Amino acid sequence: MVLLTLMAVVVIGVVRLRNLFAVVILSSGYSFLMASVLIVLDAADVAMTEAAVGAGVSTVLMLAALYLTRVEEAAPRHSPLIPMFVAVVVGAALVYGSWDMPPFGEAMTPMNTHVGAAYLTRSIPETGVPNVVSSVLASYRGYDTLGETTVVFTAGIGVLLLLRRNIRSRKKD
Repeated sequence: MVLLTLMAVVVIGVVRLRNLFAVVILSSGYSFLMASVLIVLDAADVAMTEAAVGAGVSTVLMLAALYLTRVEEAAPRHSPLIPMFVAVVVGAALVYGSWDMPPFGEAMTPMNTHVGAAYLTRSIPETGVPNVVSSVLASYRGYDTLGETTVVFTAGIGVLLLLRRNIRSRKKD
């Protein structure tokens, strides 16, 4: 509960601040808190990814973007009521969708009785990798993981190219 409370406080801070540097730093802190939650849930591999990508790479890219733009957010031109309404409706839909989920940690869920058991029994003989998570990510879902990495890399390059173009147009003026 402490981690979730800290995450809620960080989110409120991100929403309330106008200084974009502070928002980037708080977002990095949020990623570390999320990585801590994932450690508590025994998902160390996902926690390491969250810490590396969420707090590391994303923070560096956002700080690089801030270097090329303004540090202060412009004042909003419209009322925040419509975005707040959309966020509340989407949040309510997500909570409603989670009501039908089995209780956390229950052993007799379809995930634990069918797919998980198959991966546990077939992983080492089929892939030769002793870590089941690594075998799933690198072997069974290797192309998917490569595709996700390519998408993130391409998005980062696209952002840097757009920001570079913006700087060139400012220098000409």
